[in-house]
Amino acid sequence: MLVPAFFRLATLSIAATLTALGAHVFLRLTGEGGLTIVDLLRTGLVAFSGFWLVWGSAAAILGVFRPVRIQTGEATAPNGMTAILVPVYNEDPIATFSRIAAMNRSLVDLGISGKFHFVILSDTQVMETAAQEAVWFNTLLDEPDAIGRIFYRRRERNIGRKAGNIEDFIARSGGAYDYALILDADSLMEGKTIAAMARRMDGDDQLGLLQTVPHVIHARTTFGRSLQFASTYLSPTFARGAALMAGREGPYWGHNAMVRMRAFASCCGLPVLSGKPPFGGHILSHDYVEAALLSRGGWKVNLDPSMPGSYEEGPENLIEYAKRDRRWCQGNLQHARLVGAPGLKIWSRFTFIQGIMAYMASPLWLLLLIASVVAAMYPDMPIFMPGFMNINFSAWTLIVAVAIVLLLPKFAILTRGMFDGHNRRFGGTIRSFASVLGEILVSTLLAPTLLLLQTRSVLQVLLGLDGGWPATTRGQNWVDLKTAFQASWWIVTIAVLTLGGVLIFAPTSAIWVAPAMVPAILAPFLISLTSRPTENPGTPLLFASDSELAPPSIVSTQRAIFAAWTNKGTTQDAGLVSLRTAQHVTA
Repeated sequence: MLVPAFFRLATLSIAATLTALGAHVFLRLTGEGGLTIVDLLRTGLVAFSGFWLVWGSAAAILGVFRPVRIQTGEATAPNGMTAILVPVYNEDPIATFSRIAAMNRSLVDLGISGKFHFVILSDTQVMETAAQEAVWFNTLLDEPDAIGRIFYRRRERNIGRKAGNIEDFIARSGGAYDYALILDADSLMEGKTIAAMARRMDGDDQLGLLQTVPHVIHARTTFGRSLQFASTYLSPTFARGAALMAGREGPYWGHNAMVRMRAFASCCGLPVLSGKPPFGGHILSHDYVEAALLSRGGWKVNLDPSMPGSYEEGPENLIEYAKRDRRWCQGNLQHARLVGAPGLKIWSRFTFIQGIMAYMASPLWLLLLIASVVAAMYPDMPIFMPGFMNINFSAWTLIVAVAIVLLLPKFAILTRGMFDGHNRRFGGTIRSFASVLGEILVSTLLAPTLLLLQTRSVLQVLLGLDGGWPATTRGQNWVDLKTAFQASWWIVTIAVLTLGGVLIFAPTSAIWVAPAMVPAILAPFLISLTSRPTENPGTPLLFASDSELAPPSIVSTQRAIFAAWTNKGTTQDAGLVSLRTAQHVTA
């Protein structure tokens, strides 16, 4: 535990020192001629919000200097039995079940399928989709070694949502298994990776949870491909830094992770919070809570970014991203009620706070912008500390400092990739450099829109509005301009009024406000434009990922199965399921 503690203290010290320096520079900048109450408020917001930016960047730099060891070892059978759990909720059965078929074939080809069972846990409420699930499950049973190893169960009432679904399975059938690999409906994993995770569990009886870093695949739009590139090229380095600090108290992201059944069953019973949603009721962001409970119970929770062969799909446009983000926002803010729970590790409490700040940062940055506009519009506010400082600093000093904090990790990853071969997997250094610049451009243009969307989510939660758990629309691509405008008209209105007011009442400040407001005014166009499918997805010039340039076998297998099943269709009556299907539906 000495090593994680050292990295935590070092990163915390660096973040605190740089934040203090930044706040000092800002205070001297705003304090020329005297300080006002608004100046102090702005400085406090810079310090509080800036700390989390610096903290994230420092963790990423830590990951740059951590050695990379990508190894799954021999694909030998583990000792323990593993249930591969696939919770589904109004998903496309062909897409979901084709992933299961591909993973099953991967395990069968390795000759170790007997140690792994697949369990489809359906919470689907749309009856037509539920009927199709039964039909395509029947097709899934035609896969190699499927009989007696692939099961399906649908709950009529989805109490507790995904966490409740898994908890229900563990209570009913968990005793038959040593481990559970928990996936999402869009998860895909290599058989070698699954086997390696189970063997890790075999070899360490204190390991309660092992989390991989999933890479996004199958993205087709500019927005989706930008996320895909970030997840495959940048995220592993950030994860390496996070893993160094977390040690045995790592995160759980709710999918593509293996848990020890005994540990999960004994520690992870989730409470129903008192009161009504959004702060009461079932816990939405259950994964971080379950990781904290495992750590409290004395189990190791490890994040391993070095394990390849772990994949998922991501949202293809900002509207779908925002819908998912709204649920995560509510779930993370719920953690405010759990920070003080008895017995939790200090790092678990800090992780809760970090998750809360991931969303509170947006309204705080917006408040900073508002305070800066107010300061510019009312330059004659009462000064309570006259003649505070005379300086030679420019506002550009602070802007450059923020840019360095945000961009340094990405260019450090690019630089390292020139020497360790990482860039070659993404088409070489030149293409990687172009993709990094493209990712920066896309994220920068969409940042003001995302800031306002997250601010709205936070305000909705604080006002007591429950966002629920909407079904995910996967594979949705282009958003037409009308739909984009309907989703973002209020963002355009706020941006137009803000920029217009500054131009009228404080025109000299327009140069600082325009970079945030102009992209927000263009939000409908940016949402629609970035949702368009890119050309030649097989040989992309920008945002190329290693899974595209050298498709993993599991990805190719799943694509082939999906194409074959889509072309095949079904002539069966969705209401008539064969006797063989009924015999393999779990109770």
